[in-house]
Order: sequence, then C-alpha cells, then structure tokens
Amino acid sequence: MKYFAIKLFELFRLMLFRPHQVQIAALCYRKTKQGEVEFLLVTSRETKRWILPKGWVMKNKSGVQAAIREAWEEAGVADVIETKEPIGFYLYQKILKSGITYKIRTSVYPLLVKKIEGKYPEAHQRERKWCSLGEAVELIGEPDLARLISNISKEELFFEQIS
Repeated sequence: MKYFAIKLFELFRLMLFRPHQVQIAALCYRKTKQGEVEFLLVTSRETKRWILPKGWVMKNKSGVQAAIREAWEEAGVADVIETKEPIGFYLYQKILKSGITYKIRTSVYPLLVKKIEGKYPEAHQRERKWCSLGEAVELIGEPDLARLISNISKEELFFEQIS
C-alpha cells in the first residue's frame, strides 16, 4: 500500500509541478535594399498561427545549430550568419492532442538570412512570410514572443560577419 501511495504522489507531483520543457527558435531576419529590417514568420502546421521556426532541443547540437536546422526545415533558410547566444526567451503553453499541456521555455537565436530556398522539407506544410517588426508583432499569437520581438532594437541585430 505504501508503494502505491508513493507512486500516486509522484504522479500528482509531476502533473501539478511539471518542469518547463525547452525549445529552440530561430529569429530569421534580413535588411532590405531600402535599409529596413524584415523578419521571417512561418505558420504552425496544425493551427496555421504565425510563429518563428522552432523545435525541440536536439541531441549533439548546440542551441544555435538547432535553430539553424529548424529554420531550414520549416522556412527554407539555407545560409545564415549566426551568434552563439540567444537574444532572449519566451514562455508559452503547448496543448497536445491528448489535452495534456506543457509549459515551454523557448530560447530565441537571431539568424541573419543570406540565402533562402524555394524547396525545403516542410514547404508543403507551412506558409512563410517576410514582414516588418510591427507586422510580426501583430501576427504572432504568443504574447511573450510578441513582447520579446517588439523590444528588439536594430542595434541588437547584426548585419556583418561576426568573429
């Protein structure tokens, strides 16, 4: 009986106090010929909300390497200049088909896009769109992510090769 009570307690503890899961996102951007900064958004596969390319942490890959991989798979970003550190993070709730919710902490890595392809792994599953900072903030449905992006200044972004 004691064993059952301990297991039941552990189950309830996990359900109520579940630690944050971790994801990695790519903040893909470019500078236009007019000198404006544009950000690349993609739609989520199921709900078609506008989001950043993102995914789970990958074994044997750093955060920025995972962000680059997600940017390729979800948006066709083929060549970037990256930094090693995230520009920030945001929190959101992910609801699975089973109804279980997870608290997700997503680290956001800025990627200066040098080349984008028309054919990429998830091209048939997602839309992509370049937009201004203001439009990106309006389109993104996650409040913490919208806040993070709206607070980015041009000075925080890089436009030259980083050593």
